[in-house]
Formats: sequence, C-alpha cells, structure tokens
Amino acid sequence: MDSGNFIARKYRIARRIQTALALIYPPRCMGCGALTASDFGLCGACWRETPFIGGTVCDSCGVPLMGTQDGYRIECDDCLKAPPPWKAGRSALLYDGKARALILALKHGDRPELARPAARWMAQAAHELLRPDMVIAPVPLHWSRLLKRRYNQSALLAQHLGQDSGLDCVPDLLVRKRRTQVLDGKTAQERAEILKDAIRIHPRRVQRLNGRDVLLVDDVMTSGATLAACARVCQAAGANHIFVLALARVAKDA
Repeated sequence: MDSGNFIARKYRIARRIQTALALIYPPRCMGCGALTASDFGLCGACWRETPFIGGTVCDSCGVPLMGTQDGYRIECDDCLKAPPPWKAGRSALLYDGKARALILALKHGDRPELARPAARWMAQAAHELLRPDMVIAPVPLHWSRLLKRRYNQSALLAQHLGQDSGLDCVPDLLVRKRRTQVLDGKTAQERAEILKDAIRIHPRRVQRLNGRDVLLVDDVMTSGATLAACARVCQAAGANHIFVLALARVAKDA
C-alpha cells in the first residue's frame, strides 16, 4: 500500500471513530446541557444570556463604558482616581447571568473542561494586549485551597491561553505564601492590607521574568486588589510591562 492510500485510510477510520463518538456522546451546551452543533459551545438561549463584553471599555481594567472609541486612552472613574499598577487590562465577560453560573461551575462545580472554551473567549478579548515573548502567569492559589479544589481555575485558563496563543505560560511563576481571608465585602484598603506580602515570585522562576512583558490571568476581577499584588511583585522582580486579563469583570451595575 502506498503512503497516499495509507493516509487516506487512516483519515477514513478517524472520521468513523469521530462519528461513532458523536452518536454516543453528542455535543451539548456547556451552559445547560442541551444539544448543540459543536463541542464546548453554547446553545442559542445560553448565548443570549451570556454577557460578553464588547465596544468601548476602560483601557486599564476592561469594564464597559459608554460612548465610542476615539483613538485615545479611555479609563473609568475608579482607574482615574486610583491608577492600577499595570499597563492595560481586559475581560471577556461581565460577571452576571449565565457567565456567573459558568464561572461558579468552573471554580466550585468540578467542571475544569469549561476552561478550554473560556480561554478562547479571553484570547479574543485580549488580542490587543498580547506581545511577542510575553509570559503568561495565573493568579496563584494557596496550597490548602488547591488541595481542596484539586485545581487552580486561573492556571487552567492561563495554560489553555498559552497553548492557543503560542506564548510562554509559567503556571507556578507566582506563589501564595499564606492563606488569605475572603476579600468579598472588604474595602480597597482592607483588601490591600490582607494581601500585603502574601504573594511572591517562585525563586526558581525569577529568571523567566527579567525584562519580559507579563500577562496576569484570573477568573474574576472585582476590585483588582489580587491582580495588583501580583503585578507589584512581578515589577519588583524585573518584569517589563504588566497586563491583566480576567475571564469576567464585576461591574458596579452588574
């Protein structure tokens, strides 16, 4: 058998296997479980209930803004009052509706497979931020929470993003030295105090930072306090520009 016929035969066999698997495990909506046209997709109803961020956004934190882009940098009131320690930020979704349900399923519902399509949404939102030779690093979990949850959802998002973009992902670049209390309901000053000295660079990964741009990845950005703590330690370790990317952004009116 010549090589052309052999390859064609392998292709036909692979297609038959894929067809058989599709009959046994048909593609389903990752939001509600309804049948869909492709794997890792959303049905029409879930798509309409998922608040993707588009249009004019704050260049610093990615929150949606009124008006249209005019070619100049645009920032929200919060970022103007307290500029974050990074160059630019984006988010794919608003933390509301179906997006909130999907993120909670990824984070607490043992649904790590959701990270793959979510990372693709993030890549689309972050296309203006990506730079050659950029390092992608997730916000770290303390080992005790990682042991309980079994995976760091931000690390999964970062790894898929690295695979899709071809950029260098370093999942353990940052380490959370101590377990911090939940930040929900805390003021900005309280959040900063809680996170003070809680995050550091992995001592064996410092050389991966020197002079390079860094993209910090998290599942949800609320006040940005955790991302700010990560950005500061990266800057102190010799990184160049810092960018941030979250799957979802909490907005005041969300």
